Amino acid sequence: MGLHIAVVDYGIGNLRSAEKAFQHVGADARLTASAAVIAAADAVVLPGVGAFGACIDALEASGLREVVMEAARSGRPFVGICIGLQMLCASSEESPDHLGLAVFDTKVIRIRGDVKLPQMQWNQLSAEGPSHPALVGLGEAPWMYFVHSFAAERCDATVATCDYGGPVTAVLARDSIVAAQFHPEKSGRDGLAFLSNVVTWAGTVR
Repeated sequence: MGLHIAVVDYGIGNLRSAEKAFQHVGADARLTASAAVIAAADAVVLPGVGAFGACIDALEASGLREVVMEAARSGRPFVGICIGLQMLCASSEESPDHLGLAVFDTKVIRIRGDVKLPQMQWNQLSAEGPSHPALVGLGEAPWMYFVHSFAAERCDATVATCDYGGPVTAVLARDSIVAAQFHPEKSGRDGLAFLSNVVTWAGTVR
């Protein structure tokens, strides 16, 4: 049987684009607001666009915060995309009165340096340490599309960065969790290859 992927629908942004991107690479992905479906899924995807605080508020209002936290800590494959990555961190300078899910013990900070914000452009990934399975076969510096002013502080879970006024966290990963700051669904061939790798990797850790 194929991998059943639950894309968390907590009522913010264009979450269906993440569902369609996973379906495009052959995954059995379903956008859902059902706690039962998320709890039973083989893998879970947490997308997000906009502001950290608004996404956390929406997740709380949906009643899905606890089931998402359980999924992220369960050992099942878990994927964060864009603000979904940031939500997995402990906190954010963008919304200091909101608590993140604290799956990664790092905080989200405003991008430093003399650069225009938001970063709204194509940029190249640079791997840090051993290559994560999600990055295998993408080449030394794949191009991905970014739209953000805040990023997770680099930490021991940072497996790829981009250069924007200095190194900026682009991918966090640990155990059964991987999260991308960029938009794979908007990143052309490299973005789809990343998602395809994620689906293959997820099949090995469930």
